[in-house]
Amino acid sequence: MIRATGHLRTAVWLAEIGLPVLPLRAGKLPFGNCRSCTRSACGGRPNMVAAGPCECPAPCHAWAAATTDLDVLTSPAWARAWRQAGAVAYHPGGAGLTVVDLDSADAVAWARQNLPATKTVATTRGEHWIYRGAMQSANGVRDGVDVKSTMVYARWISPGTGPISALPDTVRALVVKEPAPARPAPGAVTVPAPAGGGACPHRAPAYLERGIAMAEQRITEAPDAIHRTVYRTFLAVLSAHGRCGCLTQDDIDRLFTAAQAKGESLRHCEDAWSNARTKLGV
Repeated sequence: MIRATGHLRTAVWLAEIGLPVLPLRAGKLPFGNCRSCTRSACGGRPNMVAAGPCECPAPCHAWAAATTDLDVLTSPAWARAWRQAGAVAYHPGGAGLTVVDLDSADAVAWARQNLPATKTVATTRGEHWIYRGAMQSANGVRDGVDVKSTMVYARWISPGTGPISALPDTVRALVVKEPAPARPAPGAVTVPAPAGGGACPHRAPAYLERGIAMAEQRITEAPDAIHRTVYRTFLAVLSAHGRCGCLTQDDIDRLFTAAQAKGESLRHCEDAWSNARTKLGV
């Protein structure tokens, strides 16, 4: 058992009160997957509400690594990450919570006028409003407002102030609305069938699987220029597989997971995906 100090001490305390936690490196980014988990070689695909099926002892798969298991948090496999950690994060949805991330003074003013009061945490640029209840996460639901719950992490800052309130329908409705044009939520590609009878050119499922695996590998092994690599990889995938309708949400989630494990934010992934679709007209 490793002695809990610094960020690990905070993580242990949060786990004891029921918040699944994980370490973040400098820049509020998750640690990248270990070699055994690259390219989904471990079989883990953290694209569900709970943590993925991978049982890797290291803090892999970004938000899906979040845990309340003290033996895992204090294990030797996590020791290196905690020594390098720049912050602690938690998985709100895993604790049955939703964080409304208000990233500007204008966003905070909007929340005070439109959302019920709840537990509030001051951030460097605004506030986190925390509600009891989990929901789908989404970025850019309006200017300066992100909703963080399932399948994402939120940085731990402080316990906050005020009593926590139940998740209101007004927050759920933010995600139901159409996303802002500048930041559309990722979704399965739906395009007209190709000419020539509409037959899918992918004669075997292995063709698509190989393409997605190669894209994951390209992102994972990129030594630098991650933004450019992610965009170009998304562009290549859409160019090869985006016009026949066989590209699924699961495939897209795999690409986003690889990019986020490399340090790309969900917002940048969404922007890169949207820009690639616009470039190709799909």
